Amino acid sequence: MFDFVVSLVERTGYFGIALLMFAENVFPPIPSELIMPLGGFVAAKGELNIVGVVVAGSIGSLLGAIFWYYIGRLVGADRLKRWASRHGRWLGLSPHEVDAARDWFQRHGWAAVFFGRMLPGIRTLISVPAGMARMSLLPFLLYSAAGTIIFTVLLTGAGYLLKSNFELIGEYMNPISNVVVIGLVLGYIYRVVTFDRRNAAKAD
Repeated sequence: MFDFVVSLVERTGYFGIALLMFAENVFPPIPSELIMPLGGFVAAKGELNIVGVVVAGSIGSLLGAIFWYYIGRLVGADRLKRWASRHGRWLGLSPHEVDAARDWFQRHGWAAVFFGRMLPGIRTLISVPAGMARMSLLPFLLYSAAGTIIFTVLLTGAGYLLKSNFELIGEYMNPISNVVVIGLVLGYIYRVVTFDRRNAAKAD
């Protein structure tokens, strides 16, 4: 993966950065923690402009966020509630919890989107509930763009400063991403195991 990312960015420049960041949002195992620092390193060598790197990375990332936003709108909360009534255990959700999650997101949606776009492991996922809650597209784009730009500026700047040691950023960030993903998996397993008990308590 490392060699592929380096080769693509060196051959295609801004387009490659935008394409990789789009792919990273659609297929999370491609790490933004490598892509943007690499762009910063290439900019430090004078082969790309650092502002162009940030713009390209942010555009690609936003396109990926929009993809998942419309997936969320396509599924919708009502359809998810029907799925939850039939397959709630494996979804880890009951229809009541779908309503509660939608109400929570409608109250805190802008903050969830803004801060979520800066968190490894959450960046991609946060677009789905935004779409399901039918958050207006313009606010979604504004808050997504703000969080995304901050994230890409930090990673690109770190790569620019570290130069040839840019891969160290991935070494420090990857464990954070892994912890988040493991936490999500464990949370899902817990919800599957305790599904009947939780819903019985709600019925009482």
